[in-house]
Amino acid sequence: MYQLKEFWYSIMSFINMGGPVLWAIMLVLFLMWVMILERLYFYSVTFPRMKKQIIQEWDARSDTTSWYAKRIKEARVSEASIALRWGLGFLDALVAISPLLGLFGTVYGMLQVFDIMAVAGTSNARAMASGVSKATIPTMAGMVAALSGVFFTTYFKQKARREAERLEDTMQSH
Repeated sequence: MYQLKEFWYSIMSFINMGGPVLWAIMLVLFLMWVMILERLYFYSVTFPRMKKQIIQEWDARSDTTSWYAKRIKEARVSEASIALRWGLGFLDALVAISPLLGLFGTVYGMLQVFDIMAVAGTSNARAMASGVSKATIPTMAGMVAALSGVFFTTYFKQKARREAERLEDTMQSH
């Protein structure tokens, strides 16, 4: 219990050092990871079931060579491709927003530095230190949040393309 309180205190201290923009970055990061976990679950659990069902339905068809059968195949592959790519645009947007929020935090922190300079003068480095931390910490947090999402968005896009191609290749005419 003590370690949990200490952990919570450390997080709150970090957020107070970085200013209120860190709350927005934290919200974006939370949404990003919810989407990442959902897509990981979909690709590892849901899609294999969906693929198996599509292939079973295709193999159960007696006609797989006519024009009509080929359009059904295209439709099923297209439906699977849409399901594979669902949410990736939103995930891309969250990744793009993260560094922008970090830059907004930089501007917010620099405004505090200028405010302190106006009140205390330019020679008081200790007074300016809190504003400088409020300027640099959100930038770092926004970049770290974006980097954590870039890997997964690239992976998910490649996985969606590859799985759609594999599904189409698996649905052979017989």
